[in-house]
Amino acid sequence: MEFSSKLLQNAVHEMSQLPGIGKRTALRLVLHLLKQPEERTEHLSNALVKLKSEVNFCKKCHNISDTELCEICASTKRDGTVVCVVEDIRDVMAIENTSQYNGLYHVLGGKISPMEGVGPQDLNITSLVQRVKEGTIKELIFALSSTMEGDTTNFYIYRQLEGTEVATSTIARGISVGDELEYADEVTLGRSILNRVPFESSIKAT
Repeated sequence: MEFSSKLLQNAVHEMSQLPGIGKRTALRLVLHLLKQPEERTEHLSNALVKLKSEVNFCKKCHNISDTELCEICASTKRDGTVVCVVEDIRDVMAIENTSQYNGLYHVLGGKISPMEGVGPQDLNITSLVQRVKEGTIKELIFALSSTMEGDTTNFYIYRQLEGTEVATSTIARGISVGDELEYADEVTLGRSILNRVPFESSIKAT
């Protein structure tokens, strides 16, 4: 792709580094920004810089937050005895949109994937085990995607919790095998949480 301006080329290159954005889409977005009033572009750039420099991660569940403790963990209306274990923040948003879950969350920050060089030490697993050992949690709901990596992560955490009295369950397989949670429709995802099954049963079924 030939560019008449180095500034344009650099902007397109940086935009194309975003996931799912190819060179042509990046060019279209950059040209769109060029047509906008200068203050609108400034608002966008300021919002991104502020996001990167000021955003916090909840010290309890690792969800994105403006404060030390996220609104979900700080709420007195949530059931603190049930914790839903998810891969990332997008899954928290997807489950919250179902309005079918009133417990807390724990964001792992990924899945165990040896092929991608991601091991248990790279995820927020130690803090999850610590939360369980504090004794207030009665049930963990594994809500990772139904992939080999997701199942491996579920099983690893399950083994780490041996000797504790916490119950473990997994969302029902209304979510197709291989599907990511964030792409599931709200009704299917909501029913999968409500109809969750004991994790041990899911092991025997595989």
